[in-house]
Amino acid sequence: MGGSDEVDDGGRNDAEEVAAAAAVGVEKGGREMCWDGCGRPVSVCVCAHLPAQPIPTSTTIIVLHHPHALRRNPLSTLPLLSRSLLRCDALPGRRLRLGSHSLLDSLYRNATDRPSAVFLLPGGRDLSLFATESGPLPSVLVVFDGTWRQAKEMAAASAPFLERFAVRVSLGGYDPGVEGPSTFESELVLRKEPFQGCVSTMEAVARALRVMEPSGKGAEVEGALLLLLRAMVGFQARHLQPTKPRAKLKKKKEIMAEMVATGKTNEKKGAAEEQNLTVQLLCS
Repeated sequence: MGGSDEVDDGGRNDAEEVAAAAAVGVEKGGREMCWDGCGRPVSVCVCAHLPAQPIPTSTTIIVLHHPHALRRNPLSTLPLLSRSLLRCDALPGRRLRLGSHSLLDSLYRNATDRPSAVFLLPGGRDLSLFATESGPLPSVLVVFDGTWRQAKEMAAASAPFLERFAVRVSLGGYDPGVEGPSTFESELVLRKEPFQGCVSTMEAVARALRVMEPSGKGAEVEGALLLLLRAMVGFQARHLQPTKPRAKLKKKKEIMAEMVATGKTNEKKGAAEEQNLTVQLLCS
């Protein structure tokens, strides 16, 4: 939590002391946790950067998060995103279908030729261009939270349901042939991204709301979310040591091509050596 650790005892009554004690709990591992604020360990508390109240938006954000996403990823931005936005629903699961969410059920049953929702995934239509071409954007945003592989699997599993009323969009800049940035290369990256165009759930929602929110309010919402994300990345960067870039993994086809090329080179080299030896014997 923000503020100094030194407190004037005379400035608090008994009720305030109890409230302050309750706000800081202890995790099983022994770390003090800021449960009533950001929900993070006190040593990396970002309460000072949280919105004073959850931000109201015209857009409803529905996040399907993989069952492993929160349990195995301490750097997940979803918990803070949910605390920051008033209309953000997080659903655990591997796919969306009838019964997953009442709003999505309604959109499915009342589907028309015009999309009533968008779902974010790299490789989709550029959201900004879609907004220009289609007029008013839908007021429902669906996001998949997990690793890139998990997100693709969840999107594929949810497609038969979503494609009835939603359209796939992206934030642009998608290029699987270009390596993604690391924490040391961007103030918005919590961990190494697999390729260009992949961003955290919080950044994805922030960028999308900039486009989707009416009356220019999107820039304000985006700014508040990115301020919080920068604080998280700042703590993460201070606890990491720069590492050497990983060697790029080669595909099986590339390895086979190199083996064939190396074999041909060795054959030519062997033939040349044999020819040289024959010439030497004839001259001796």
